[in-house]
Formats: sequence, structure tokens, C-alpha cells
Amino acid sequence: MKVAPANFVWLASQSPRRRLLLDSIGVRHELLLADADEDAEALEAVRGAELPADYALRVTLAKIGAAKARLRARGGAVAPILCADTTVALGRRILGKPVDADDAVRTLSLLAGRTHRVITVVALASGRRARTRTVVSRVRFAPLSAGVIERYVAGGEPFGKAGAYAIQGGAAAWVERIEGSYTAIMGLPLHETVALLRDAGVDPFR
Repeated sequence: MKVAPANFVWLASQSPRRRLLLDSIGVRHELLLADADEDAEALEAVRGAELPADYALRVTLAKIGAAKARLRARGGAVAPILCADTTVALGRRILGKPVDADDAVRTLSLLAGRTHRVITVVALASGRRARTRTVVSRVRFAPLSAGVIERYVAGGEPFGKAGAYAIQGGAAAWVERIEGSYTAIMGLPLHETVALLRDAGVDPFR
């Protein structure tokens, strides 16, 4: 059985923002991404009338389960596995990754001038255990004109992002107020992630 070096985790996420956040706390990591024959997007499909928080937790647990099976199949070194899911919600409505430009425009038009929730669930699997933390933040957008939204969408930033925006990108200019965790809105709540890592024997900042 191969064992990974100390202060190392597998990251089951394609998000470059999560990689940057892990780098910022000194945690060494390698990607543990889906194989070509895995339908990773299917894990994010909404089931019926799921509430946003229930959806985010279910998707995160499904991702961590798939990642554990992936590591076993590949015979990778034993180390904690980290993953997360970020869900944008307006009331009971889940606003996922836009499927096209029109969908991105519709999503951002809904968020304009309103407060929405960003629910991020982070999970860490170590041994047979998988622990999770859920962070709920609130973001208030200023009113937005149709032209502003269309130019933002034309720049390509909304695609692949829940709620069709990136808080660390151009959409930051629209934010009137944040309540909660900025890093959770980016996709990985660092305070909660550090607590999970330490419980698993991984010491950030080392």
C-alpha cells in the first residue's frame, strides 16, 4: 500500500480556485479527477423538489464517494480526499451552472438587485470516515442593466460556475454586501477546511 507524504491531500475538483486556496494555506495536493467514462456532471443533477442545502450536501457526498472509488481503482497513494460543492440559491430555487449564454443572462437577471445565498459544502474523507462542513453566505447584488449582464456573459466568465458568476472576477463590482465567508463563495471555505484537515492529521501552513 502506497502512502502519500505528510501534509498532502487528493483534491477531487476541477476548480482552479480551490487549488489556489489550498496553495494559500500550504497544503500539497494532486487532482483526483473523473475518468473519461465517468459522468461526473450527472452527480449535479437536481432531483425533484430538493431544497438547496439538501442538494449541496447530497452532491458533495456523491462526489466524495465517487472519488474514493476512483482512488481505489487506480491504486493511488493513501491520503485524505477533499472535495466541495457550491450551490447558489434564490429562495428555494437552485441556480446551477448555465448551459448556454441565454441561461447565464436569465440567471444573472434574477440575481440583479437581490440577495441570494451561496451554500458551500466541503467534505474530507480519511480512512472510512467522511466529514462535512456546510457554510451559508449571503450576497447582495446591485441592480444591473441588460447591457452590463450581456457584456459579462460575452466575456465567458459565467460558464462552469454556479449562479453564472465568479465573486473574484468582474462580478465583484456588483456586490453591495456579503454576509459570511468570502472563500466559501469562491468555492472552498478555508476556516472549515483547515478544521477538517487538522482532524485528519494534515497540518496546514507547515
